[in-house]
Amino acid sequence: MPDKLEEVKDIYSGNFTEELEESDEIDEVEEGFMKGYNEENLVAECANCKKILNDKFIEEKVSDKVYRFCSERCANKFLKEY
Repeated sequence: MPDKLEEVKDIYSGNFTEELEESDEIDEVEEGFMKGYNEENLVAECANCKKILNDKFIEEKVSDKVYRFCSERCANKFLKEY
């Protein structure tokens, strides 16, 4: 009889995370968290709305500091309030 623990999938493994992403069982924030957890890197987030950034993002340099944004809309809003 198999051990109950052996039947449980490792939700932190790359393969299981991909299955959840494809079946829309996790959202963008969870996906970003899992990506950072699996790669052991810091996850970049939008300077305006704090959304986890994917491969497509916008960078703006303000006062010698680089800010990253998820969209032009967030970049414009941030820069207006800066």
